[in-house]
Amino acid sequence: MTAIRIAIHGAGGRMGRRLVALTVADPELKLAAALESPAHPELGEDAGQLAAVGRLGIPLSATLTAEVDALIDFSLPEATEAVLQTCLDGRIPLVFATTGLSDEREAKLTAAAEVIPVLRSPNMSMAVNLTMKLAAVAARALKDQDADVEILERHHRFKEDAPSGTALKFGQIISGLMGQASHRHGRQGRIGARPHGEIGYHAIRAGDDAGGHTIVFAMLGEAIELSVRATSRDCYALGALAAAKFLAGKQPGLYGMEDVLGI
Repeated sequence: MTAIRIAIHGAGGRMGRRLVALTVADPELKLAAALESPAHPELGEDAGQLAAVGRLGIPLSATLTAEVDALIDFSLPEATEAVLQTCLDGRIPLVFATTGLSDEREAKLTAAAEVIPVLRSPNMSMAVNLTMKLAAVAARALKDQDADVEILERHHRFKEDAPSGTALKFGQIISGLMGQASHRHGRQGRIGARPHGEIGYHAIRAGDDAGGHTIVFAMLGEAIELSVRATSRDCYALGALAAAKFLAGKQPGLYGMEDVLGI
């Protein structure tokens, strides 16, 4: 079996380094390129050494010169246009895991899927995506049962966007089924009784927390809580690699982790 050739954009970051290490450890994959911003201080350094897996002979680079079967992006919203252009120019399948995009950048990502296969997910964890399926089941069942919905999320101190893209995705799924029109990010002061038609979001940023989400469906006298928590960032990296395996060779279109998982 021929190994799938992977390019990783954001390879100098925390997630990128784990992606490099786990790609090297997977016999079905071959690391073909490690990409970063032109301003990255470690540009030119060996990607394997940065990931603590030994020298690979693949330097951290600002441009893609190798032939690849899929590109995984775990970087910053500001890099979106450059990543899309690279993939469009080379007709490269794109696994896009960066969060915090503006509506304009989301639209560009969707437009790119008309030309190349794009797998877009705010969270690459398989457990999170299964929990989204469970949240949809609960939302559908509780639509007319006077249930309040609150979403709590926690991440490490370095995360720059809040609420997390995953929390917002949970809210999008639930409101699409239950009909809440208001999405409130936190509460403060004397704001009165909670209106029924809203979803509340609450973000915790502390230490090196790898990520957790709790979705509360609360009625009078009873409540359901769906909780999912990462114990290491490897779950996101492994999900992204599974997505790259799935996406390689696919036709243009917009895909999600539900396609990878078959749910």
